[in-house]
Amino acid sequence: MKLQYMHLKEVNDPLIFLEGVKDVGFNEVVEIEMADGSMRHGQVIEIKGDSVGIQVFEGTEGISLENTKTSFKGRSMHVGLSKEVLGRIFSGTGEPIDGLGPLFIDEYRDINGLPLNPVSRVYPRNYINTGISSIDALTTLIRGQKLPIFSGAGMPHDELAMQIVRQARIAEDAGESDKFGVVFAAMGVKNDVADFFKRSLEEAGVLDRVVMYLNLSNDPVIERILTPRTALTTAEYLAYEHDMHILVIMTDITFYSEALREFSSSKGEIPGRKGFPGYLYSDLASLFERAGIVKGKGGSVTQIPILSMPNDDITHPIPDLTGYITEGQIVLSRDLHQKGLYPPIATLPSLSRLMKDGIGSGYTRDDHKALTDQLFSSYSHVQEARSLASVIGEDELSDTDKKYIRFGEFFENNFVNQGPEVNRSIEDTLDLGWALLSLLPREELDRVDSEVLDEFYNSQEAYERFNIKEKSLVRELGQKGE
Repeated sequence: MKLQYMHLKEVNDPLIFLEGVKDVGFNEVVEIEMADGSMRHGQVIEIKGDSVGIQVFEGTEGISLENTKTSFKGRSMHVGLSKEVLGRIFSGTGEPIDGLGPLFIDEYRDINGLPLNPVSRVYPRNYINTGISSIDALTTLIRGQKLPIFSGAGMPHDELAMQIVRQARIAEDAGESDKFGVVFAAMGVKNDVADFFKRSLEEAGVLDRVVMYLNLSNDPVIERILTPRTALTTAEYLAYEHDMHILVIMTDITFYSEALREFSSSKGEIPGRKGFPGYLYSDLASLFERAGIVKGKGGSVTQIPILSMPNDDITHPIPDLTGYITEGQIVLSRDLHQKGLYPPIATLPSLSRLMKDGIGSGYTRDDHKALTDQLFSSYSHVQEARSLASVIGEDELSDTDKKYIRFGEFFENNFVNQGPEVNRSIEDTLDLGWALLSLLPREELDRVDSEVLDEFYNSQEAYERFNIKEKSLVRELGQKGE
């Protein structure tokens, strides 16, 4: 039987400290009885000899050093789960906040997850269609992958997250279309942003396949640490117990990391880069590495963590460490955003390291790899032509470079830019890519085999449409797939 401890040694918001404690484990759940009889909850986050530090979920305001009773529950933080979590909205600790009543629970699970034998992991293959051309064609999201979005303050990453939630689906072959679900975790968001998330899902009619965990900016900071773990535990339960393919979207990892820094400072730990704890890398890895596919299980967990880079600095510790753990990144461009393009995805710094094994024959289309290589190559040439034009003027460019600049304009305005309501199939996305490449001379398409070019390249038709009715081409290509 666990003892109940009277009095506290110290209160240091958001932590309390006790002395003379025995037989307590790290991450153990704690019940704290206030002087007025009300209860609060916490978690052991530090053990030094017989001294224990506890994070208080509801905050430490009003806690007395003399009249507080503390009980240790002998277990870590658990969350109640069942298939009925789909369509529900919870707090960061897993409490229902949608007014639909309590959840009928099938089992409780530790939010820290269970150790996974690396040998039991299955290499990720096949893709998830987001309906967004610059992702589906150029940085394809593969089932079981962790692919972050690097954004910045004021950028439309919230809108992009909601569009992915609304549009994402898996291949409809093998009868799997009804086994796809989304777990959405928001950390440290303002009330208006949380309302936008809920309203977007309700209006789109997709809430029945989504589980949402919301931690607001005025909620206890400790809840910000628990929210992604609660969400990932739910995703693992649905994927490995109910054979569902789950896409986990977590926003904003920067707020999570700043909460981690705050707790580290409260414990008096020696700070690392920019004040973040030295264990930031391993802590983020404990979240991101919970994506994947397990041998013998029918489901998968795919992650899209979203982080806003402070001052758009991709070398900041949070995006820097995230890039080491994950398999690529999708980078949002401030320049494209200022041009009014949506989504403002920067093509060249974005990549998906696993897409080569999840596209092509049997997954998307045979020409996908060739198209991707050529689009990257041609758009890279666009940047070179623009740099040269800034020095010598566009009029002095060669005819070929002028065509590249026009191609770049059409690529950004019609392929990257598609609007928040446009949902393109993978076939429409690939066809649009070939239509744009056909605006370049055939001899410039040196990343594609002649057999593929014979099938998909049609320079004469594209140039006729481009020269005679340019506005119609913009409208036709830009709206294809609506």
